[in-house]
Amino acid sequence: MHHPSPITRRVTRKIWVGKVAVGGDAPISVQTMTNTDTCDIAATVAQIQRCVAAGADMVRVSVPSMAAADALARIRAEVTVPLIADIHFDHRIALAAARAGADCLRINPGNIGSDDKVREVVDCARDRGIPLRIGVNAGSLEKDLQKKYGEPTGAALLESALRHIDILDRMNFPDFKVSVKASNVFLTLDAYRLLSAQIEQPLHLGVTEAGVFRSGTVKSAVALGALLLAGIGDTLRISLAAPPEDEVKVGFDLLKSLGLRANGINFIACPSCSRQEFDVIKVMNELEARLEDVRAPMDVAVIGCKVNGPGEAKEADIGICGASPRSLVYNAGEKSHLIATADIVDEVERMVRARLATEARVIVRTGEV
Repeated sequence: MHHPSPITRRVTRKIWVGKVAVGGDAPISVQTMTNTDTCDIAATVAQIQRCVAAGADMVRVSVPSMAAADALARIRAEVTVPLIADIHFDHRIALAAARAGADCLRINPGNIGSDDKVREVVDCARDRGIPLRIGVNAGSLEKDLQKKYGEPTGAALLESALRHIDILDRMNFPDFKVSVKASNVFLTLDAYRLLSAQIEQPLHLGVTEAGVFRSGTVKSAVALGALLLAGIGDTLRISLAAPPEDEVKVGFDLLKSLGLRANGINFIACPSCSRQEFDVIKVMNELEARLEDVRAPMDVAVIGCKVNGPGEAKEADIGICGASPRSLVYNAGEKSHLIATADIVDEVERMVRARLATEARVIVRTGEV
C-alpha cells in the first residue's frame, strides 16, 4: 500500500542526460560509476549491465585517456543506459568523449585551462545537447581556497563551485548539474544547503569516499537523507567501496524509505526475536535473492509471530502473519488463506509473480504501454 511522500522538492532547472530527465518534476535518479578498466570493454559493459539490472538510471565511466575515449564509443554501442564521461583536466579527452556518444561530461571548467579550451568544450556540448556536471570535492579544493579557509568548509566548497559556475554563466551555458561532495556528513550538509540557495540548476548528491559497505551506507543515508527531507537533490550516487550495483540498490532503498522512488519490492520484516515461529532472517534472504529481478513497486511484509503480524501484514500488498505450523496470508489488506509455514518463500514468490502478471495484463488491456 503506497503512501505519497510528504516531501516538497526544491524546483530546479530540468536538464536531460540522454533519455533521463534530471531536475524539474523528474524523479530523483540513481547513478553509479564503473570501477573496471574502461579499456577492458567486455568487463565494463558487463558491469554496466549488472548496474542496469539493479535499476541504475545512468552510469558514469572514467575516461582518463584518448584510448579510454575510443573504448567509450564501443561501450556506448553495447548499452542503452545514459553514460556520463568522467574527465579531468584535458579538454581534448572531453571533446573525444562527446564525439564517442557520452550523454553528459563530468568536467570542471576551471581545471581545463584557457577560456578558448573551455569554450571549445562548451560549444561541443551545446551542439550535441549534452549537459555538464561540475564536481567539487573537499579533498581537491584549489590551493588559494585551502589557504583562505584553513580547512574545507561549506563556504569553501560553495566558493569553488561558484567559480566553475561563473565560467559557464559567462558562456551562456545553463545546462549543468553540480555536486559539492565531502567525506564528512556535516560538511556535506553545509555545502549543499548553501549551494541550493544560490543556483537554479539541479544538484547531484553524494558523500565522497563514504567507506566500506555498511559504514558508507549509514553515512550516506544520514547526509543524503537529511538533504532529501529538505527537498534538496535531483540525482544521487552512493559512493561505496563495494560493487557499483550495490551502490544502486542502496540508493533506491534510500529513496524508497522516503517515498521518493519505487524500484522493486519494499520488504517489511520483523527484526526476528524469540517470539518468532520460523527463521525470519533465512526466509527474507531467500525472498530477496529470488525476487531481485522485480522492478515493479510492491510492499511485502513477513512477520514472524502473531503480535505485530496482523497489523503489518494487512498494510502490505502481500503479507505473512507467521505461526507454526501454519501461517496466515494477507492479500491486498484482506485475510486470504493459510499455508504451511515451511512454504512461505514459495508462496510469496508465487503471489508476487501472479500479481505482476495480472498488472501487466491490465496495463496492456488499457493501452497504457
